[in-house]
Amino acid sequence: MSELPLHDLRVIDLSTVLAGPNCARYLADFGAQVIKVERPEGDSLRNIAWRDPRDGEGMWWKLVNRNKRTIALDLKDNADLAVLRSLVVDADVLVENFRPGTLERLGIGPDQLHEINPRLVITRVTGFGQTGPYADRPGFATIAEVMSGLSAISGMPDGQPLLPPIALTDEVTGVVAAFATMVALHSGVGQVVDVSLLESLFQLMGPLITRYQLTGEQQQRLGSGLPYSVPRGTYQCSDGKWIGLSASSDSVAARVLNVLGVADDDRFATFGSRMEHREELEAVMVTWCSRHPQTEVLAVFTAAEAAIGPVMDMADISNDAHYAAREAIVDVEGTPMQGLLAKLSATPGALRWQGRPVDADGDDIRNKGWET
Repeated sequence: MSELPLHDLRVIDLSTVLAGPNCARYLADFGAQVIKVERPEGDSLRNIAWRDPRDGEGMWWKLVNRNKRTIALDLKDNADLAVLRSLVVDADVLVENFRPGTLERLGIGPDQLHEINPRLVITRVTGFGQTGPYADRPGFATIAEVMSGLSAISGMPDGQPLLPPIALTDEVTGVVAAFATMVALHSGVGQVVDVSLLESLFQLMGPLITRYQLTGEQQQRLGSGLPYSVPRGTYQCSDGKWIGLSASSDSVAARVLNVLGVADDDRFATFGSRMEHREELEAVMVTWCSRHPQTEVLAVFTAAEAAIGPVMDMADISNDAHYAAREAIVDVEGTPMQGLLAKLSATPGALRWQGRPVDADGDDIRNKGWET
């Protein structure tokens, strides 16, 4: 295998659970030498959720800490702290997600780290950032989801605000942190990268804050709907299967209305009128789908170049030809998982191994440092 694009990048991953480790994971996937530092008893991610029935290891751990070497260090132990400091000398990046002030109390805050290595990029991932009234609060994805505006617009109009059924904030923040880290590295200046769960998710809210501060208007909960796209949602077909469809632009909406047989209905002629008669148009869509099987619904709307797709679960995805052709699911040392985040034509990344056992590379790292 030719050298990977980030082969000369050295990263210390001090972070735990998801957001911070995801940042380091994306760097590792493109060749960065990542040393995952965890407590002697192991990172808590090892024991979260599902375990591989073959070896008892955590599935989250195998995915999020793939392509990393592991060492167990007690950062309250002087000898172990000395090992960490020795690694900092030649590192390019250090990723951590302790609560603000923790590194400083350990004697390895940014000032001390930059004394060891002035060019070090220190990526700090927290719930609310390093500054501000909420900085000292514990940071969890759920808190970001309810405080970012996401939950307020998620759910049915007459129902409770909902949370996403995946680790959305941690996944998004990992990508944000990896991007910000690469920007800092490109600058060539040692510095601190301050990334928060709250602001990472808030970035996904689009112009909702602009709309509110300029007009006083807020987006309401619409289930699967959007205030600027009708029809838009998931619809059950006559065979019990579901599809998802969106008619966001006038051109797509025109084609959808034609299929539904209401192209000449003045109630749906313009963007404004469709918004005004949202419930009536949604009812037309629900009724139409309920009279046709999924294959027919997909075929008719696809032929009309509408935005439509089947609602797929993991079983469907596992057997889907497009996922297979794109290598979106790959086998890493016998464990199926998501493939690379992006495909680079000239300098692709590579998935070399899954998350490793506690201290798997500890002796080697203590003896040789970054040398493999």
